[in-house]
Amino acid sequence: MLKAPELLLPAGTLDKMRAAFDYGADAVYAGQPRYSLRARNNEFKLEQIKQGIDEAHARGKLFFVASNILPHNAKVKTYLDDMAPVIEMKPDALIMADPGLIAMVREKWPEVPVHLSVQASTTNYAAVKFWKSLGLTRIILSRELSLDEVEEIRQECPDMELEVFVHGALCIAYSGRCLLSGYFNHRDPNQGTCTNSCRWDYKVQNAEETDGGDYEVVKFDFNQAMDDANRSFAAMGEQQRHPLADRVYLIEQVNRPGELLPVMEDEHGTYIMNSKDLRAVEHVERLVRIGVDSLKIEGRTKSLYYVARTAQVYRQAIDDAVAGRPFNPALLSDLESLANRGYTDGFYERHHTQDYQNYIKGHSEAHRSQYVGEVIGIDPVSGWAEIDVKNRFQIGDKLEIIHPAGNRTVELTQMKTREGLDLNVASGNGYIVRVPLGENVEKALLARFL
Repeated sequence: MLKAPELLLPAGTLDKMRAAFDYGADAVYAGQPRYSLRARNNEFKLEQIKQGIDEAHARGKLFFVASNILPHNAKVKTYLDDMAPVIEMKPDALIMADPGLIAMVREKWPEVPVHLSVQASTTNYAAVKFWKSLGLTRIILSRELSLDEVEEIRQECPDMELEVFVHGALCIAYSGRCLLSGYFNHRDPNQGTCTNSCRWDYKVQNAEETDGGDYEVVKFDFNQAMDDANRSFAAMGEQQRHPLADRVYLIEQVNRPGELLPVMEDEHGTYIMNSKDLRAVEHVERLVRIGVDSLKIEGRTKSLYYVARTAQVYRQAIDDAVAGRPFNPALLSDLESLANRGYTDGFYERHHTQDYQNYIKGHSEAHRSQYVGEVIGIDPVSGWAEIDVKNRFQIGDKLEIIHPAGNRTVELTQMKTREGLDLNVASGNGYIVRVPLGENVEKALLARFL
């Protein structure tokens, strides 16, 4: 029988950690703000780390602490003292990237398992063997690897734990080593303060070089310019260079008018360095057969719904693969209910056949549902559920009740305010409403079918 890999989910908060475990995760990872790559939007101070570790261990689960910063001298000097109380809490492993910090931890706390972060860009089996010789227990492989390359590393390194990412945001820079945010905002991604500059909305301005060597904005019609250039290009015959290839354009970020930076856009705008999101649920079976030890989902800043839905979907994919059941394409549709920038399986498959592309497209072309609420209580008298509304829904909607014990679908026929007044529409975020959902809906989330 195939071995089930660990399902590893992000814990941006304690509530998200609990949801991850409720919906099928075996382990979670969280980071100290000062020493992880999530310095912003991170509630895990020492008190929360201890509570998280204690709760995880009480449930027989694992809790990893991300300490994967690439530090400057000031943080090296404080590192061991700041980590001492964390080590006393007995996390199941530290996730680290910097060789210097790893050496310091291995010397002071040789008993503590260390997992090598994806930030270390491990792309080959020789590097895996190197880190193993230093006493590390797991390598989180680079996102830039294909399935065949992962399999070769597994074969060459049978006695090292391997972890790969299967879902979440993709950084366009190599394994996250990006400087864009650092240049734009003086917030260094490698110090945990990335502002996701690659995902901002930009507009483009045509530019011409001045006699002084600078660039100035020239007003133009983008679509007309493209049409003219394409006609010119088509008439070139053997000459293959597009007439717009050498033109300079200046981009202007929507919240920074007047700050113009030298690139090119289509009619929808310019989203420089903005990757689609990783979704590799269709490759879980292959990863299980390869013998990968841990499948990791990215997203410590994502919603509780994101954590619950991804945990549930990838849990089913793992269980199906281990049991020898064929992949269920409905899982692709389930993941469409999450906000995403379009999905890709990244570098896992270099080229897809037409049959494969149709298979994916047929099950993930349209958004399937939208997260609309969370059950926050049950009225003991009426049995109705109290819902913290996240998005608009109304009488007549078909709702999916997403629950750790399994999902089911209901049609909404009644709804009331907290005070008991009849209600037709739950307007959106910030409202509390009551609806009849039946039994066993504690910890449930609601999605509206579109």
